[in-house]
Amino acid sequence: MAFPHRPDAPELPDFSMLKRLARDQLIYLLEQLPGKKDLFIEADLMSPLDRIANVSILKQHEVDKLYKVENKPALSSSEQLCFLVRPRIKNMRYIASLVNADKLAGRTRKYKVIFSPQKFYACEMVLEEEGIYGDVSCDEWAFSLLPLDVDLLSMELPEFFRDYFLEGDQRWINTVAQALHLLSTLYGPFPNCYGIGRCAKMAYELWRNLEEEEDGETKGRRPEIGHIFLLDRDVDFVTALCSQVVYEGLVDDTFRIKCGSVDFGPEVTSCDKSLKVLLNAEDKVFNEIRNEHFSNVFGFLSQKARNLQAQYDRRRGMDIKQMKNFVSQELKGLKQEHRLLSLHIGACESIMKKKTKQDFQELIKTEHALLEGFNIRESTSYIEEHIDRQVSPIESLRLMCLLSITENGLIPKDYRSLKTQYLQSYGPEHLLTFSNLRRAGLLTEQAPGDTLTAVESKVSKLVTDKAAGKITDAFSSLAKRSNFRAISKKLNLIPRVDGEYDLKVPRDMAYVFSGAYVPLSCRIIEQVLERRSWQGLDEVVRLLNCSDFAFTDMTKEDKASSESLRLILVVFLGGCTFSEISALRFLGREKGYRFIFLTTAVTNSARLMEAMSEVKA
Repeated sequence: MAFPHRPDAPELPDFSMLKRLARDQLIYLLEQLPGKKDLFIEADLMSPLDRIANVSILKQHEVDKLYKVENKPALSSSEQLCFLVRPRIKNMRYIASLVNADKLAGRTRKYKVIFSPQKFYACEMVLEEEGIYGDVSCDEWAFSLLPLDVDLLSMELPEFFRDYFLEGDQRWINTVAQALHLLSTLYGPFPNCYGIGRCAKMAYELWRNLEEEEDGETKGRRPEIGHIFLLDRDVDFVTALCSQVVYEGLVDDTFRIKCGSVDFGPEVTSCDKSLKVLLNAEDKVFNEIRNEHFSNVFGFLSQKARNLQAQYDRRRGMDIKQMKNFVSQELKGLKQEHRLLSLHIGACESIMKKKTKQDFQELIKTEHALLEGFNIRESTSYIEEHIDRQVSPIESLRLMCLLSITENGLIPKDYRSLKTQYLQSYGPEHLLTFSNLRRAGLLTEQAPGDTLTAVESKVSKLVTDKAAGKITDAFSSLAKRSNFRAISKKLNLIPRVDGEYDLKVPRDMAYVFSGAYVPLSCRIIEQVLERRSWQGLDEVVRLLNCSDFAFTDMTKEDKASSESLRLILVVFLGGCTFSEISALRFLGREKGYRFIFLTTAVTNSARLMEAMSEVKA
């Protein structure tokens, strides 16, 4: 049922070391302010901090009270205040307001600002402008790698996507380079590097510079990870915009997995209160169903429940000694498994209710039609109906973006019609969101002559301008041919299936989208690893508009063991989805690889749209 790893699968490195390093560094920074102190934590950092150092550890190092950084006066009576924040200007203004309020009241305290993951010059400038630069001490907590699971590391920087892919802000690229440098310092050099995308290339070059500056640190070390692959999110927006149907992806879409844990409400727990549950490989029930297509999950859970009942029933014929052994050795494990089982059954029921209400089948059918390029008119009508019924502003935007990207932009008539209907249905305040989506290339309008292919442009060079115009018009009147369609054809992203696709025994990565589509990002990784280069993929790279940003760097592999050469670190810049993680885990099982994932943050279609939206929910 679940995806057991192959017996010959390589062992994963131990990433718990990253947690210990982060904890030790934070404790060192806190101890630089000796004595009792109050700690102000930014909301974004609360969940990651909880995974690294819980309240009891902070208390051991003389942290007295904890406060959340929010726009209201601090009620702290401590003589020492410590701020743990992201490097944001609004945080600097908040700290300045507290310090200046103390100055007005004639109160003297010690202040320390700890920036995570790094300090930016702009923040120091604001502190100087506010006249408090000399009153506070500033430090960096270089905490940029949080192990969420045995094979998943997150930088917990959800703002990376908007900052880079919309605003063009490159400040986080240094953070990525520092994180890669830390990994190569701890786990040896990476013999083979591949990447695609402008951001990937910049991060890679900056990381290489760091390696050269500190040359010698990793020299002579045996590599533990044989390959590293850097990939920009904008290389493949389509996968991130699709509805997820693997269990972990659906849980994320429905309940929002935050920092590796999820809040299950009363409708799941069957009691009055919500429960925070950590979702990782330690949860034995979850680990067996996380990568499964949702249609298989209920069957598995009911079988598991029967097996559990059978194990409980064994105690009936036991004598006293056997009963004693059963209670001391097995009962605790069975009770824990029973608790987890009832939680995941509750989660499945809740997902089913929500998806039935939303008419999920019809939605999936429309998405598949968009991916395959069939019934575009019907799909457009479905999106219009979705907008008119005001199902959800985020969902409607997502479907419009999916239509736009798969069709290489909307024809002007459709673009204007959908935009007008959307603004009338959900409000004119969404107008700026459309501007953002256009800038990011997610929702665009075709310009006349946009659809010129390479052949057409060559033909037009051979004839006069007037004739070229006529040729262009002729081509424009033909069916619109998008890059996504061409890439999809080149990489065989839409599998040809005779009869029904068997989701119980998947044959390829397409199972993560019910057999309708192989994630483009995962297919690129598969093809490059097979070839050990971008050779033979020139046309794909050109269609992705990444001709200048696809790179390979291979060093001698004499030090790399065959074990390490089957370990691949995939770095997603701008976020990765649980569907992509499940697809690559499947590929690893098929080919004998093990994939490790490093992402700026785990994302999904809703988070992507929210990052682009100017209307805050």
